[in-house]
Amino acid sequence: MSSIGTSTFLRRALVADAAISGATSLLMILGAEALQGLLGLPAALSRSAGLVLLPFVALLVWLATRERAPRAGVWTVIEINALWVIGSLLLVLSGWVALTGLGSAFVLLQAVAVAGFAAVQYVGLRRAAARI
Repeated sequence: MSSIGTSTFLRRALVADAAISGATSLLMILGAEALQGLLGLPAALSRSAGLVLLPFVALLVWLATRERAPRAGVWTVIEINALWVIGSLLLVLSGWVALTGLGSAFVLLQAVAVAGFAAVQYVGLRRAAARI
């Protein structure tokens, strides 16, 4: 399995993603009922999305603490982030859920933040590959 040196840049990107994803996960799990009324996001969907984030956060932390991380692991993080962005956009644009205006803004801002993490992680991966 191919691995890359986990630079400070990449490590910080992974840690920041873990921190934000972890906080979002807890908000979505513990605040599902409150979010439903405020955002129009069904509590079951919010709770499920929050639970899905927990193993992702564990992966981010694991990768960030490696001296050499599996390249495939970092790619997996980037791909999961891209899928989250696509899913968020579909959620807002499809009308599957009756989001409030604040709910649409919440989901779209999450998508923008996640896309930013994916972009920064991609840059970190490319920089690490260039050092080899």
